[in-house]
Parts: sequence; structure tokens; C-alpha cells
Amino acid sequence: MYKKLIAALLATTVSSVAMASELEAEALGLVKQFGSTLKGQLVSAMKEGGPVKAIEFCNLRAPGIAADIAAASGWEVGRTSLKIRSEDNAPDSWELKVLQEFEAKKSTGTAPAMLEYSEVVEVDGKKNFRYMKAIPTEKACLNCHAATIAPDVEAKLHELYPSDNARGFNEGDIRGAFTLTKPL
Repeated sequence: MYKKLIAALLATTVSSVAMASELEAEALGLVKQFGSTLKGQLVSAMKEGGPVKAIEFCNLRAPGIAADIAAASGWEVGRTSLKIRSEDNAPDSWELKVLQEFEAKKSTGTAPAMLEYSEVVEVDGKKNFRYMKAIPTEKACLNCHAATIAPDVEAKLHELYPSDNARGFNEGDIRGAFTLTKPL
């Protein structure tokens, strides 16, 4: 009897691990899609009109890219950070915990590009698969996210993001994270 119970528990565990691995792979694929689309269009906006045009792009188009990917995939897709630019991207309690863990791991030498985390969580009796992948701060990000920025960039940020806190970053910092959720 105990052997059957142990075998059943092992089978369930193996099945859960396989499912989590598949969901992680799917989430990572969506992160790559979102990240490459966002970065490609952001680079185009920078070439077209510098950081001010890039800020306008982020304000107007980035949420739509996330929404399009979400609609096509069945996942909730977004970005968050410990230092948010828009209240719409404020981390929930789970995301906040993961972002803090990412920062702790970075402080011990883990490269931000290597930081990801997933977990099945239950909220109101419903299970969800949650996934986060850190977004490293690249040199180009500093045009809008450094401690000191150009006056025209400052003015556009103040216009579009009056509560902006997404400043003070250095190259290699964790700018934030992609965050994905899929109901199970």
C-alpha cells in the first residue's frame, strides 16, 4: 500500500515538474518576443528622435505590445520594477518579493541577465503559474534612467510621468523585470 502511495506521489511530482518546465519555456519565449519587439521599436524611436521620442514610444506603445502578446498567448504580460515610472507597472506583493530576491542575488555576484524565477501560486482558490525575468540596465537605458539626464528628457518625463521614480540606474543594474502569469 505504501509503495503505491509513494509511486503515485512520485508520478504527480514528476508530472508537475515537467509541466512547470514547459510553462517556463513558454514564458521565456514570450519574454524574448516582448523584449525583442520592445527593444527593436525603442531603437527605431531613438534613431528617429532621440530619447524624447523613445519616452513617447514607451508611454504610448509599450503597454500595447504587452497587451497584444497577452491576447495572442493567454498569459498576462507586463513589466515591473522596484523603481517604477508608471503606477500601472507597480509590483504586486509576489513581484515585489521576487524583485527583492533578484537584487539580493545580484549583490552576491549573479548577473541580472541570469535572474529568473517561477512558481505556482494560489490566489482565491485559483492556481496560477507566475514567472519573472530580470531586465538588465544597458548603456542606452541611461539616457532616460540615469541619475542625471538631459533637460529635454527631464521635461518629457515630467510631462508623461509626473510620479517617475525610475531614475538613478547604472549600467548592469536590474532595471526591472518582465512578469507573466498564466491561470492553470
